[in-house]
Amino acid sequence: MDCAHYDAHRCRSCSWLEVARPDQLAAKQAEVRALLEPLGDPEWLPPVAGPEAGFRNKAKMVVAGTVDSPTLGILDERRAGVDLRDCPLHTDGLRATLPVLADFVTTAALTPYDVTSRRGELKHLLVTESPDGELMVRFVLRSYEPVPRIRKHLPTLLALLPGVRVVSVNLQPEHKAVLEGEQEQVLHGETLPMRVNGLTLHLRPQSFFQTNTEVAAALYRQAAAWVDEVLPGPGRVWDLYCGVGGFALHLARPGREVSGLEVSAEAVASARTSAEEAGLADVSFEAGDATAYVLGALDGPDSRSAPDLVVVNPPRRGIGPELASRLEASGVEHVVYSSCSPASLARDLAAMPSLRPVRARLLDMFPHTAHAEVLVLLSRDPAAAPD
Repeated sequence: MDCAHYDAHRCRSCSWLEVARPDQLAAKQAEVRALLEPLGDPEWLPPVAGPEAGFRNKAKMVVAGTVDSPTLGILDERRAGVDLRDCPLHTDGLRATLPVLADFVTTAALTPYDVTSRRGELKHLLVTESPDGELMVRFVLRSYEPVPRIRKHLPTLLALLPGVRVVSVNLQPEHKAVLEGEQEQVLHGETLPMRVNGLTLHLRPQSFFQTNTEVAAALYRQAAAWVDEVLPGPGRVWDLYCGVGGFALHLARPGREVSGLEVSAEAVASARTSAEEAGLADVSFEAGDATAYVLGALDGPDSRSAPDLVVVNPPRRGIGPELASRLEASGVEHVVYSSCSPASLARDLAAMPSLRPVRARLLDMFPHTAHAEVLVLLSRDPAAAPD
């Protein structure tokens, strides 16, 4: 991938850009295999590469500069704005959308936030594009002061960008390196449909979805294939950290009861909408903490037996020792673990010695960086349990 910003040292976020793509994949595979080798000897499937450019479905842009000349991108070491609206990682649709949004900053007189002086209102623009070219646009503001101007000029924006399905403002009043705040006000629409593998997933403004749609689709297909292999008939599945229901919805089969759990109520609402539209009566979603849910379900006053299979897709920190030890003791026969951090994955697997990795696959969700997604199928081996 060619990038003028990288060559000019304006942005070096793609730290592996000068490494050939096959060598990137080989290095990531080697690192993950070395971490998992002491924990088992899984069958490694070929890595899923995906495209090397134009794959990011979400633009997370710092807004800087002035009302008349805003920049959308990052801040340099002097905290000045570096404009990256033509970043080659983004989809074609995002690259076409960002200049229109930059003009809207001027039209609506949205003063970019200046980190040094701590003045201004507009901190970030967060834009997501679906596989169908539809858009979600979020304005991250220091206060709600600019909202009337955004509302006033919103019809013009929607006319210029007819693919926009959702527009919202997010309030982030604190002066710290946090992308967004907890409060969200939707100004237009409700959800952004993300059609993946024939399923429609609904995204609300604060819902998480993988930034690489093509590789995310491969991730869901692989997980579904492994689950069908080890659980071909009726059974019970828990999908922990389920987000908007990507894994749970892909695992739905007649006679298979799938329960998704996610701490974000917004994501759960999205997942329920998707399940209802797809007519999946045996798939349900609940808002709550994964560890508390498992402990309550297995050890609480209304405890029940462990499911046949558990899917976990935790944040970078992993599932942690408490949940790992409870899954180890639960008797669950299979776990599908999707990890964006091989280091935390290895720590968690070490705490579940009876659940041995039998299949593994690297998915290059984040090309040109050291980061990767790893999917692992674990199956219980009683002989591997500690004495």
